[in-house]
Amino acid sequence: MSFIFSVALSAQNSIPQVLKKLNKETIPYIKVGELKNKKSLVYLDAREPKEFNVSHIKNAIPVGFDHFDAKKVSATVKDKSATIVVYCSIGVRSEQIGEKLQKLGYKNVYNLYGGIFEYKNFGGKVVNNQNKVTDSIHTFNQTWSAYLTKGIKVYEN
Repeated sequence: MSFIFSVALSAQNSIPQVLKKLNKETIPYIKVGELKNKKSLVYLDAREPKEFNVSHIKNAIPVGFDHFDAKKVSATVKDKSATIVVYCSIGVRSEQIGEKLQKLGYKNVYNLYGGIFEYKNFGGKVVNNQNKVTDSIHTFNQTWSAYLTKGIKVYEN
C-alpha cells in the first residue's frame, strides 16, 4: 500500500492534487479553519501507533488503519450522531476509515482535509504520547514529508 501511495505522490506537488487523485470524496471534507466553528468534536486518528505516538491532535482516539477495530470504535464512541473528524497524514487513509465508520452507522463523519499535516501547517497544536505539545510530526516517509511545511519531520528511511 505504501508503495502505491509513494508512486502516486512522486508526480504530485500539492495536497489538493494528491487528494484529487487518490480520494473518491465519499466522506465530506472539513477544513482546518472550520474546526473552530464546530462544537464537541470527536477526533479519530487513522494513522498507525508509531505515527500517533510522535504526535496527534489533543484528545484524539487512535483507531489505526492496518488494524482498524470496529468493535473498539463502537465501544469508545457510543453516540452514532456524534460529530467525528477522522484524520491521517493528509486525508487518504482517513477517507477509507470514514467509509467504515459510516457502515457502522455513524452519521456525522468528516475527513480532515490535508490531515494532521495541514492542521500543523495552519498553526494547530499537536501533542506527543506524553500529552506534551510538540513540533514533531510523523510524516510516514520522506516522500510524504514534502507536504508538511511547519514542524519537525519524523520518519523511518
